[in-house]
Amino acid sequence: MKLFLLLGIINGFLAVALGAFGAHGLEGKISEKSIEIWEKAVHYQMFHATALLVTGLLFAKAQVASITAAGWMFLIGIILFSGSLYIYAITSVKGFAMITPFGGVSFLVGWLLLAIFTIKYV
Repeated sequence: MKLFLLLGIINGFLAVALGAFGAHGLEGKISEKSIEIWEKAVHYQMFHATALLVTGLLFAKAQVASITAAGWMFLIGIILFSGSLYIYAITSVKGFAMITPFGGVSFLVGWLLLAIFTIKYV
């Protein structure tokens, strides 16, 4: 429980910090399109930081594989989806954008596992 709560808190903090950096530190240094990509990464990181917090709270209800796997899928999604978009926004190397869908799939799997957990235990 504590691990997913801490991961949610850390990712929420990082999303705010990276959002501010994108708005102020990158302005004029990268294209408007790249700023939009950066902002998308921030939004998805924050959404899934919240999902990690929910996962941590639900873990207190039942410590089962589906809720644990959901938390890891959200974290992997943040790393692959948001992480690849952050790097792509700064470098414009299209190879990084090709990683993004794997993060999206991780997010989807996390949400499905959270739904399974909810149906069975809540």
